Amino acid sequence: MNKRYLLIIAIVGIASMFLATAIYAGTTVADIVKMENKAYEKHKKSIVDFSHKKHTEDYKAGCGECHHNAENKPLNELKMGDEVQNCIECHTKAGRPPRAKKDAPKLSNKEKMEYHAYAIHVNCKDCHKKANKASGTKSAPTSCAKCHPKK
Repeated sequence: MNKRYLLIIAIVGIASMFLATAIYAGTTVADIVKMENKAYEKHKKSIVDFSHKKHTEDYKAGCGECHHNAENKPLNELKMGDEVQNCIECHTKAGRPPRAKKDAPKLSNKEKMEYHAYAIHVNCKDCHKKANKASGTKSAPTSCAKCHPKK
């Protein structure tokens, strides 16, 4: 009878360890997120290594500053490790909008936001410009080379 209880306790203990590991793994976020997307055959510039930790801890950026819903409302209720959609799931067109020709109709901002690269750049650059304005510095990069260093 004692062996049976020891076996049950061992099984419950091992199962608890696996459960705790799964919960922890589900709530962690990689510090460096490579802003790479398979929708592009090849990238013209180097891939941005986005530091999630630096933005959330050092700069105190909230989740809703990058992550939003279909109505472009910030997802401020997100917690670290929550599942989020990849940008390309909504901004479905790879690349940037085509440059308007003389006779071609101009795209609305909503139409431009369908383009993945355009939406990401607007999100990052607008945030960086606001941060620079608030700090009175130019420490948040707004040029290509600062985020996309040469390969």
